[in-house]
Amino acid sequence: MLTFVLKNDHYEPLYRQLYQQIRREIMAGNLKTGEKLTSKRQMAEHLKISQNTVAAAYDQLVAEGYIEARPRSGFYVTPLEDVLPDTPVSAPPSLDGDYMPGKKEQWEYDFVTNTVDASCFPFPTWAKISRQVLSEEDGALLKAVDPRGYYPLRKAIVDYVHQYRGVRCTPEQVIVGAGSEYLLGLAVQLIGRDQLYAMENPNYEKVYRVLQSAGVSVSPISLDQEGLSIIHLKESGASVVHTTPSHQFPLGIIMPLRRRMALLKWAAGERGRYILEDDYDSEFRFKGRPIPALQGLDSSDCVIYFNTFTRSLAPSMRISYMILPPPLLKRYCQFFSFYSSTVSRFEQHTLHRFMMDGHFERHLHRMHKIYGRRRDAMVAAIGGNDLNGENQITILGDSAGLHLLLTVENGMTEAELVAKAKEKGIRVYGVSEYYIRSEEQMPRNMVVLGYAGFTEAAIYNAIGHLKAAWRVQEKNDY
Repeated sequence: MLTFVLKNDHYEPLYRQLYQQIRREIMAGNLKTGEKLTSKRQMAEHLKISQNTVAAAYDQLVAEGYIEARPRSGFYVTPLEDVLPDTPVSAPPSLDGDYMPGKKEQWEYDFVTNTVDASCFPFPTWAKISRQVLSEEDGALLKAVDPRGYYPLRKAIVDYVHQYRGVRCTPEQVIVGAGSEYLLGLAVQLIGRDQLYAMENPNYEKVYRVLQSAGVSVSPISLDQEGLSIIHLKESGASVVHTTPSHQFPLGIIMPLRRRMALLKWAAGERGRYILEDDYDSEFRFKGRPIPALQGLDSSDCVIYFNTFTRSLAPSMRISYMILPPPLLKRYCQFFSFYSSTVSRFEQHTLHRFMMDGHFERHLHRMHKIYGRRRDAMVAAIGGNDLNGENQITILGDSAGLHLLLTVENGMTEAELVAKAKEKGIRVYGVSEYYIRSEEQMPRNMVVLGYAGFTEAAIYNAIGHLKAAWRVQEKNDY
């Protein structure tokens, strides 16, 4: 049996990796014409992946004519003499290339935006609950769970999002999945690939890549001071839009209520329009009163709501959820209920107890205070915003979320700001990295700084070095 190397953190889904590697072996002649492939069950057990993943890879190979399915027999390599190359196929590129995560530069300070402070995770409490679940649930943990997720957990999620985000739904509408990327891909399948999808520009790169990999056309939509431009959205002709109204990533814009209502009016204006509401970072708001989620304001069943526990608990906690409007829930039950749950029953049981016992709410309150102090430290460290005796730094997007933006008026471009910071061992992120398409009004001297992973002392040190790196030196006249 051939062994294929599959990477869980690769940018390609597992089934695509398996399909590509089997195809490569066929094209190289290592799998001969008429040779029987390993059964789906055996391949899944061998590679420690689901049978659905193997089935998807085999189905693609059948569709492209590389293998054929013989009833009650299995899958066999089809004759490919006319297309097989005369010379051996070159070795595949390493999965550890530059495009793969893993080979990272070492930084003294990295203002990365997608991290949390792992030292604040309530390990003793989580471990205690985990032991209780293992002891009390016993054999129940080995049973398959509802494809939508463990019902008591979905009920706890409903109570939470209703109380804190104004979301209105039933547990039946909640789909629990291993990460927002997976759920976004599932939403595309529910809505259809023949629609034009719009998304905010700039935005989180993964969203764009997920939509692209799902095979849909994507239209980037410009932003204004209130967030997603409804005028540009209408001009695009899109029927589906992805948005982050609670704290736009990365510009930090909080969409006001009037813009939210205008967006809902757009969606309700034509049958088949949907809003993909990503409520990422909504737990952390430091100024003003929170605005309810779009989903809670929707009266036309056109909002699909996404949120995750990766930000409130830990990035490795790959438990996210999607709330479907009734029409799409009906479609999900008809055509997609054969999917297996992508989150283990054990993790779902543990998280459910963690929430029901009040630990999640207490953890959120604690982290809100901690991150609030760090946000205040960022603002204070930047101080009077001066680099050379005059105000040169403007702070933006600090009202919510765990990152902020700096506009630096010192004569440096974004690339120079990033380069100067790098000389001090500090990593900051130019806002242009998040633009899908360049725009005329794109900021030329703005950087993004995430602060969740820093202590307050580290924030003062890092900002001090950063301001020194950006200080414009007066030129000497000779």
